[in-house]
Amino acid sequence: MLQGILIIVVFLIIAALMITKKIPTLLALPVLAVAICLIAGVPLLGKDGFMQTVIEAGSIKMASAYIAVIFGAWLGQIMNKAGVTSTIIKKSAELGGDRPLVVTLIMVVAVAILFTTLSGLGSVIMVGTIVLPILVSIGVPALSAACIFLMAFATGLCFNMANWQTFATIFNLSIDQIKTFEYFLVAATFVATLVLIFVEFKKNGVKFAFSAPAVQEQKDDKQLKGIRGTLAMVTPLVPILLVAVLKISIVSAFMVGIIWILLFTSKSFSKAMNMLTKTCYDGITDGGPAIILMVGIGMLYLAVTNPIVKTVLNPFMSAITPKSLAVYILFFIILAPLALYRGPLNLFGLGSGIAALMIGLGSLTPLAVMGAFLSAERIQGVGDPTNTQNVWTANFVEVDVNTVTKKLLPYLWVIAAVGVVISGVRYF
Repeated sequence: MLQGILIIVVFLIIAALMITKKIPTLLALPVLAVAICLIAGVPLLGKDGFMQTVIEAGSIKMASAYIAVIFGAWLGQIMNKAGVTSTIIKKSAELGGDRPLVVTLIMVVAVAILFTTLSGLGSVIMVGTIVLPILVSIGVPALSAACIFLMAFATGLCFNMANWQTFATIFNLSIDQIKTFEYFLVAATFVATLVLIFVEFKKNGVKFAFSAPAVQEQKDDKQLKGIRGTLAMVTPLVPILLVAVLKISIVSAFMVGIIWILLFTSKSFSKAMNMLTKTCYDGITDGGPAIILMVGIGMLYLAVTNPIVKTVLNPFMSAITPKSLAVYILFFIILAPLALYRGPLNLFGLGSGIAALMIGLGSLTPLAVMGAFLSAERIQGVGDPTNTQNVWTANFVEVDVNTVTKKLLPYLWVIAAVGVVISGVRYF
C-alpha cells in the first residue's frame, strides 16, 4: 500500500511541475515512467527489466500513431504550400458576402474541414492569419473571434485521423470504435460553436446580416481556379471518405490525399517532386513535438500496465474507479477540467497512464474509459491556456489567453458532460 501511495505522490509532484512549467511534458512522462517502475520494484535489467519492457518497448509503442502524424502533417504542408488552404478560406468568405453571420458560419465550417487534415502550430498560424482578420473586419470583437476560431478548430479535430490513430493505440481499440464515438463529439462541439456564435453576436451587438462591408478579395498568386482548383479544394475530404466509407487504412488514405493534391496543383512532374520533398521535411518538423510526446506516452503506458506496477496500484485504482452508471457520469463530468494542464484526465499527459490502469482493472470496459477520456479531451483541446494554438491565437488578436479559457470553459464543459452521458449509456 505504501508503494501505491508513493506512486500517487510522484504523480502529483510531476503534475505540479508541469502545471508550473518547471519541467516540459516531453521530459516529465519518461521520468514518471521510470519513477513508477523504481517505486514498484520492477527490475532494471533483463528481459523483464524496465529498460527493455518500458523504455525500449515504450519508445515504439505508438509507432503507428507517429507515422499517421507524419503523413497527416505532410499532406497539411502540401495544402498550405499549394494554396489550397488559403483558397478554401477566401472562397468561403466570398460566399458570405455582406452578411457577418453567414461569413462567420462559413468560416467555422471551412476551418473545421481544414483541421480534419491539418495539424501543428504552423497550420494554425496559416489558417488563423487569414480567418481571424476576416472575422474582425466584419465586426466580430477580437475575443469572440479568437473563441470562435478555436471552437471551429476543435470541431475539426474530432475528425482528424492522425488523432484517431493515436487514441486507438492508447485504448487498444479499432479506428471504427474511435470514429463512432467521435461522431457524437463532433455534433456536440458544432452545436456548442453555433450557440457561442449567437450568444457573442447578440451580446456584442453584431448585426446578424448586412451590417459590415464585404471582405474584399485580395490578389493571391496561389489562388486556385477552374476545375483543377475545385478538385484540389476537395483534398481534406478525400482521406476521410476513404477511411470512413472504403475502410482504407489511415496512412494509405493520407498517401492517396497527397497524390490527389499533387495531381491538381502541380504544373510539372519536377515541380511536384520538389513540392513533395520540401513539404515532407516541413511535415516532419511540424509533427515532431507530437511524436516526441508520444514516445513519453508509450513509456508511461507500459510502465503502469507492467504486472508488478498493476499489482501495487490496483487497490488504489479500484477504490476510485466508478462502480455504477450514476457515479461514472458524475465522476467524469465533475472531474473533466482535470484534463487541463496535462492533468490526470489529459490523454497527452498523465491521462494515458490513468486510462491504462482503469482498463487494466476490468471494472470499466475499454470503450467506457475511451468515452470518458475523449469527452474530457474536449476541454483540453482548446481550453488549456498552455496550448500553443491558444497562446498564438490570443496573442494574434491581442487578448489574454486566460480570458479565452474562461469564456470557452462553460461551453467545453457542457460538451464533455454530453459526451460522458452518451458514453455511459452506450458503454457502461
